[in-house]
Amino acid sequence: MAAFDVVFVGAGINSLAGAALLSKVGWSVCVLERDDHLGGCIKTSTDLTSPGFTHEILASWHPLWTGSAAYAELKNDLDARGVEYLNTDLPTGAAFPDGSSVFLTTSLEDNVAELERHAGGDGAAWQAMFESFLENADLSFGILGTELWSPAGLGLGRQGLRRFGRRGLLAYTGSMLSTCRDWLGDTFESHAAHGLLAPWVLHTGLGPDQATSGFMTQVIACALQLGGMPVPKGGGVRLVEGLTGIVHDACGELRTGAEVERVLVSGGRATGVRLVGGETIRAERAVVASVTPTQLYGSLLGEHEASVELRKAADRYRYGRGAMQIHIAMSEPPDWYGDDRLARTAIVHLTPGLDGVSRAVNEAERGLLPAEATIVCGQPIAVDVSRAPEGSWILWIQLQELPASRIKGDAADELDIGDGSWTEKLREAYADRIVARLGRHIRNLESATVQRVALSPSDIAASNVNLVGGDIYGGSCALDQNFLFRPLPQAPGHRTPVDGLWHIGASTHPGPGLGAGSGYLVYKELTKPALPRRLLAKVPLVGR
Repeated sequence: MAAFDVVFVGAGINSLAGAALLSKVGWSVCVLERDDHLGGCIKTSTDLTSPGFTHEILASWHPLWTGSAAYAELKNDLDARGVEYLNTDLPTGAAFPDGSSVFLTTSLEDNVAELERHAGGDGAAWQAMFESFLENADLSFGILGTELWSPAGLGLGRQGLRRFGRRGLLAYTGSMLSTCRDWLGDTFESHAAHGLLAPWVLHTGLGPDQATSGFMTQVIACALQLGGMPVPKGGGVRLVEGLTGIVHDACGELRTGAEVERVLVSGGRATGVRLVGGETIRAERAVVASVTPTQLYGSLLGEHEASVELRKAADRYRYGRGAMQIHIAMSEPPDWYGDDRLARTAIVHLTPGLDGVSRAVNEAERGLLPAEATIVCGQPIAVDVSRAPEGSWILWIQLQELPASRIKGDAADELDIGDGSWTEKLREAYADRIVARLGRHIRNLESATVQRVALSPSDIAASNVNLVGGDIYGGSCALDQNFLFRPLPQAPGHRTPVDGLWHIGASTHPGPGLGAGSGYLVYKELTKPALPRRLLAKVPLVGR
């Protein structure tokens, strides 16, 4: 029986980052992945469309990673392995149906001028928001980078109490619960500013009328100005190769096609895993599972390892909206109507504005195909020209407002939904609608398209067991499944009722994205000194 200090179940960014960090401090690690590739939602393909085009099939942009604590600790090792990040001063913009547009850059001065251009006072409002956010960035980012159910989480609360006082802390907490709609309406006058920022709340798994969406919009907005929209040169696979290289160099093991059937428990402690086929692997210190709560408490743990209440709660865990992707290889750069900055912007949201985002979310959550979805139009070549033949282009299109399960109808009353399942015919018909809208903004879209590949929510769900129903965010991020309550109020945080078994991934705090937050938090918990050593470290040297 093979034995390691830690066995990871699943090979997404949280597992790979955690495994690399533990490898660097001398722990032996084994990463087991049921699929045929490492990286989870980081999946780079050179044969999706035409030869020479490098596509990111799911996750593509890495601002959360380059701003993460995990990257800060691993950067030198990744640099040594040739992982190079490229960036842009034009991370995002929004294009509206009337042909107008608005942009967010990495320059505070430019952003003030841009928003002031659309409404007097909005530039000053942006600067005031940004400066106010930075004053308390340690708390705001701390909430997303701290194990909330821990002494560190309690310490964060005490820090806020000392800074604001009781009433001030209550006001600060209340502001965190505000919706994107309320925050935007209270802060900016122009519909352009609302349309620029509202689509970004979709990237957090929320809608603009949900609690905490205002806070998350501010986090994203400030992070974009501070960090831009970095991507690894050559594709996300370069980051995966760098992280796995750190593990390999420390004699760790990473395996694909290795599906874990059961977490083994003895005496109330996780002792290893059993693979489909019967092979067992022993874990001397911990098993770390990057899975959904449904998998963890529904199949990986036996009936005696999780209470009936917990198993029922996991069965009730809600998944969010479905997502769709459209990948387009183009023979030449896009000829955008309007502002020439659109062709240089990493991610352009095509949207009618805040109300349009809200309407599309509402339609999707009622089981309808949105009549006017928010189109996330990513342009990787604007940042990394190595991903396509010289003079050509790639469009990476994401749609985050689709029904999570069976489709009940089409809000535009145009498409035949058949039995409500994502057939190839329906997938391509809906992609046609999206591309037609995009063609009203890009003059040469049809003539320059070399090949198009669309992935429906069903296709996405089939590609990764964690993406239930095509939900790319690991479960609904509504307040009752977020922050202190993620993944479940009955089992919050990353510890589980089984000693030595840890839960990470998008379904756990701080939620979805490529920041590797849960993997890093568990790494810090596992390597924390034992309590007597921590207490001894606080004793003054005098008198020892």
